Amino acid sequence: MFKDYFKLAWENITHRKVRSWLTIIGIVIGIAAVVALISLGQGVKKVITDEFAKAGTDKIYVLPGGGLSSGPPGSVKGLQPLTEHDTEVVRRTKGVREATGILQKPGKIEYNKKIYFSSVVGMPLDGTQKLLEEAYNFEYTVGRGLKSGDKYKLVIGSDLAKGKTLGKPLTVGDRLKIEGQEFEVIGQLKSMGDPGIDGAIVIPKETSQELFKVNYPQGHEESQIIARTEIGEDPSVIAENIKRELRRSRDVKEGEEDFSVQTTEQLLASFGVILDALSAIVIGIAAISLFVGGVGIMNTMYTAVLQRTNEIGVMKAIGAKNSHILTIFLIESGMLGLIGGVIGLLIGMGLSSLIAFVGRTFLDTQLLYAYFPWYLILGALSFAFIVGALSGILPAIQASRQSPVEALRYE
Repeated sequence: MFKDYFKLAWENITHRKVRSWLTIIGIVIGIAAVVALISLGQGVKKVITDEFAKAGTDKIYVLPGGGLSSGPPGSVKGLQPLTEHDTEVVRRTKGVREATGILQKPGKIEYNKKIYFSSVVGMPLDGTQKLLEEAYNFEYTVGRGLKSGDKYKLVIGSDLAKGKTLGKPLTVGDRLKIEGQEFEVIGQLKSMGDPGIDGAIVIPKETSQELFKVNYPQGHEESQIIARTEIGEDPSVIAENIKRELRRSRDVKEGEEDFSVQTTEQLLASFGVILDALSAIVIGIAAISLFVGGVGIMNTMYTAVLQRTNEIGVMKAIGAKNSHILTIFLIESGMLGLIGGVIGLLIGMGLSSLIAFVGRTFLDTQLLYAYFPWYLILGALSFAFIVGALSGILPAIQASRQSPVEALRYE
């Protein structure tokens, strides 16, 4: 029975090809936009998730102020920066295996007889260096990393190596000045898709402390503190312990903290919320096309009811029930939506793959990545069918309620 319904619906769609294709276009545009946007959003989320997975779930990050959304230390009136004393407090916290900090400052760079400003990251060269390299997923593609004794040596991010930051490519062996002090390039980092690292210069932490003179009564400033938990410890529990110890040390009350403590999972969740919000906005815009497509299907089905009034009368005269007529028109409108969904899905997948390719090839960003999980494909097709079927409900009801006698007399 249902096989005959689908066969009849397909014959009606192909019989009026031009009108059917014009009707389908709205669904095609909407589904293509939704698939392209969601696949790119999911791709970005997957890249970020993979990077955090490489960093490991045993990391805890302590940041000044409100965390990721806060400005540089000291940028807010009354905000106390993190210091080496805070690092020592974190290191002594129960459940913490090791802890260290970095110093990140905008520095004046002199290169090729021109002056630029770039982010300068001071990395400790003691036993905690490995912890930081894990936390930031440092991979050296050219040369080597910093080691003990490299006072005036530096490692560059991929943007500097390609000339994006300083206007001219840098390579191992080149020299430049930071805050008036000459340094030699000894290594290059792999592109990470993070402008903060790809455009950064990494130098020994002690050297950066000398250059920027960021000393406080509690010790040198720390832009960020990274801790590793003991094996088997719950990072969320240890993070609460760190908060408690830092509140006591910095003499602040709960809820009034001038610092932020976040686990790897919490940081990932924060990025996820931002990406989901952006995806929801652009999908809402794309949904307008789906609404227009649904109106088009409804208009087409109303027209079909009028044109096939005699046909409806014949079917009812030979025993077709209202439910049979209703089902035929619902399947036809659903098939219009599904056909548009299939075409839109293919176009959306191709479009997002093209955008990701252009981003990686010409914009040199690793964040653009097209990802097509099974639920995206199944959801897009199901949604397209449902939009089509729902758009055909009213015309289908009208068709099913027609009187056989009146339908046969209709001209």
